[in-house]
Amino acid sequence: MNDDAAVEAAIEARWQAVRDDGRVRPELVEAACGEPRLRTLFPWVSMGELHFSRCTDYPWTWDVPYVHPARGGTYFVAGPLRNQVVGPAATADEAIALVVQHLPADCGPALFGDHEALVAYEQATRRHRTSEGPNSS
Repeated sequence: MNDDAAVEAAIEARWQAVRDDGRVRPELVEAACGEPRLRTLFPWVSMGELHFSRCTDYPWTWDVPYVHPARGGTYFVAGPLRNQVVGPAATADEAIALVVQHLPADCGPALFGDHEALVAYEQATRRHRTSEGPNSS
């Protein structure tokens, strides 16, 4: 079960931790925080890159593009996997827009738990939708 208040608190605390951490450019963190669809995801940092997870506990998801700093104050958007390229961005706002354009379908708020809990939740939700059928109300 997904306790909305607990999830929101965990996500908010993590955004603050990312701000305080200092490994991600402040303008990128603020641009991401200002985007409602990303603000509900769980941010995490690796090698100066800003990642977004659909669950709050490790192991986090790798199905959302991420942003890493490039030379001259620019950015590069990749992912969701390391070998996938989205493209360069001149500003933090452009980088965040690229992430949002490439969000997975039905990418909603992060789920409280780890990747396995998210998979189980999504499978149960799919089964529930399928059992209701297209003509149910």
